[in-house]
Order: sequence, then C-alpha cells, then structure tokens
Amino acid sequence: MLASSCYFYMAFIPVYILILVFTIIIDYFAGIWLEKTHGKKRKYFLIASLIANIGVLALFKYYNFLNNNLSSLLNSIGYTNSIPKLSLILPIGLSFHTFQAMSYTIEVFRGNQKAEHHFGIYSLYVMFYPQLVAGPIERPQNLIHQFYEKHCFDYARVIEGLKLILWGLFMKIVIADRLAIYVNAVYNNYNQHSGITLLVATVFFAFQIYCDFAGYSNIAIGAAQVMGFRLMLNFRRPYFSASISEFWKRWHISLSSWFKDYLYISIGGNRVSVSRWYFNLLFVFVISGLWHGANWTFIIWGALNGLYLVFAILTENWRKQFNHFICLTRFPRVHRIFQILLTFGLTCFAWIFFRASTINEAFTIIHKIFTFKGPFYVGEWHHLLFGIFTIFFLFIVEYGREIRNFGSLPFKNSHILREQLFYIMLILLILLIGVFDGGQFIYFQF
Repeated sequence: MLASSCYFYMAFIPVYILILVFTIIIDYFAGIWLEKTHGKKRKYFLIASLIANIGVLALFKYYNFLNNNLSSLLNSIGYTNSIPKLSLILPIGLSFHTFQAMSYTIEVFRGNQKAEHHFGIYSLYVMFYPQLVAGPIERPQNLIHQFYEKHCFDYARVIEGLKLILWGLFMKIVIADRLAIYVNAVYNNYNQHSGITLLVATVFFAFQIYCDFAGYSNIAIGAAQVMGFRLMLNFRRPYFSASISEFWKRWHISLSSWFKDYLYISIGGNRVSVSRWYFNLLFVFVISGLWHGANWTFIIWGALNGLYLVFAILTENWRKQFNHFICLTRFPRVHRIFQILLTFGLTCFAWIFFRASTINEAFTIIHKIFTFKGPFYVGEWHHLLFGIFTIFFLFIVEYGREIRNFGSLPFKNSHILREQLFYIMLILLILLIGVFDGGQFIYFQF
C-alpha cells in the first residue's frame, strides 16, 4: 500500500517525494519524543515539527507571494528588493498532507493519540493515496488503527464503494467539467461580457467547484471503501444550508473541523470577550483563505466569509424580530427556503473572489453584475443547455437525499430496481455528455 502511494505521488514530479520523506521522518520521531518526554521539552518537539511542516508549505506556496508583496511595499517608498524569486512548482496536494501530518503531532502532544512506532504505518497515514492530494484530511484516531486491521473481501462493501466512485466521476466529468467550459469562456474574457452573463457564470462556478471537489472526495472515500478503509464524510449537501454557519458545517468538513479544533479553539474560540470572539472568527477565516491560495483574492474570500458570520451574530436578535414582524416565522418552510436562497446568494458573491485572478478583476465583475447591462452570452448553446440540465439533475438527486437524510450515496436503501436504473443512467450520461479532456481537479492546486 505504501509503495502504491509513493508511485501514485511520484507520477506528478518524482523528486518531490523527498519533501514528503523529509516531513515524515521529522514528524515520526517528533511523535515518539513527544510521548516519551515530559515538561516543557514536549513543546519544543511540537514546535520543531510544526516549523518543519509549515516551513515547507511556506517555501513552496507563499515564498514568492510574500516576496512580491515585499517588493511592492519597498518600491512604494523608493527602495528595491534584492531577495531573489524562486522558480518553484507547487507540490500537488501540499496543503492537505501537511495539515494531516500536523494533526498527528498535535494529537500526540495533547495525549489523544499514541505515538506510532511503526515507520511504515506512519508513512502510510500521511501518504494513503486515495486522499493524499485532496483529502479528506484525516485524524490519526480514525485512520492509523485501520492499517492494523484485517480487511477481508466484502461484496456489499465493494459494490457500495464502486457506486460512490461512479457518483463522484459523474459529479466531476459530467457536471463540473461541463460547467467549466462556460465558466472559463466567460471569466477568462470578463471585460467582453455583460452582467447577466457573469451572473450565470458565477452560479455555474458555484456548482462547478462543489461538484469538482465533492466529486473527488466521493472517489477517494469510495476507493478507500473498496479496500476496506473508512474515510470521513467531507461534504453534506452544502447548498441546502440556511446560514453561512451551517454552510461551513457541510462544506469541506475535514478542513472546517481542522481549523476549528486546532486554530479557533486554541486562540480562545468563543470563550473570550465578544470583540475577541469576532476577531477569532475573522482571523481563522482569513487563514483559511490564505490556505487555499497565495493570492489576495483568496484572503478576501476568507475574510468575507468571516464577516458574514460576525454580521449574523450581531444581527441575530434584530433578524428574529423582523421575521416575527412580517410573520415569516408562521411559515417555516417558506422561511427555510428564503434562508437557503439568501445563503446561496452570499456564497456565490464570495465565490467571485475565489474564481477571479485579481482583486481588480473581481470588483469589475461585481460592478458589471450589479449594473446588469448588455446582451446575454450563449456561446455554443449545447454547453449552456447541458450546464442547466446537469444542475437541475443534481438538485433533484441532492434534494431527495436531503429530505430522506441519505448519507454519501444517492438512493441508498431504496428499491433495488430503482437504484440499479439510476446507476445505469449515470454510466450512460458519463459516456454521452461527459468531458474527457484530462482536466485536473481544482483543489489539486492547493
């Protein structure tokens, strides 16, 4: 399994396996020393491990970003930056396996996980290929013990895993990659398009990034399940959320819970003064934005989501009184639908910064959307129609799962004939309208 994971990772840039070897060796011995050591020395081993992991991440992902910003600052006051730029290719999935490695040493430090003395098992925990490059970001308590268990062949488990892989492939190849054709055509030429076109492209991107990332998570979870391993659920129908807070409990669950457990709670969470609580929320979401990419657009995207949460807390009582005044609380279903649509709208607005290449581009797109002028761009009409069809299809499936509280799989525990027809239809749709251009998953770049 470890050899397969190494081969899988080396298919990108073979020499980059040495980066993983470096951090694995440091964290492996740090975990053992953390378990054996008592007193203040334990903190030093934890800090050394965190510096090694964050240092590698900072070098490859943030060095040039910080250097460019330093150059701009120095140029503004008449100085030049002599620090050279580095021509570095970002290792695939660096942020994911870095955070997974960090969770191990933190859990050992906290006493929630025993140090792993088998070097191969620990290496496999970091490098387990289904979730190596884009998660879910697993905790050691959930994954390490599974490498010691005997995994016998189970027909029902294998079939369920293959179904999850098929659903993930459908989300990626049919929905995400089909929507990407229209989104890229519009966003890559945003100056030439009208507000209504950019609005449609933004809504399409919301579903594109969801199906791209959730599709990968389903493939990863399904591939692990085929082999007998259980990975955590990473998405739970986030666009049915009725608030931004609920959205982040449903979207990229493994990362949201990571930031909550290791950063938000560590800096005080909500057990502090009100003003400090607001700062903690904003700080965590700004760091989350920076985690996603070395660009100011990602930082603004994270800050915007943090501001949404702070604003929701500040206006909670006022909103309750307003909803009661207009009698909206008498119609809970209508109220829920209104909240879902509002949450989706706020999320789409934030996605503009996530998708745009620069801050100026993002603000230009926002200005055009709110002016709402110009003709609607259709492009090749079948891309638009396929995009609308796939979103509608996804909505029907997700709505059925939402009201029946299904887990990862659509039509789970339903009539066997209905379930079989559904998966046959998925295969046909993949073959008929799937996009097979070798497009990468969006989150591979993170």
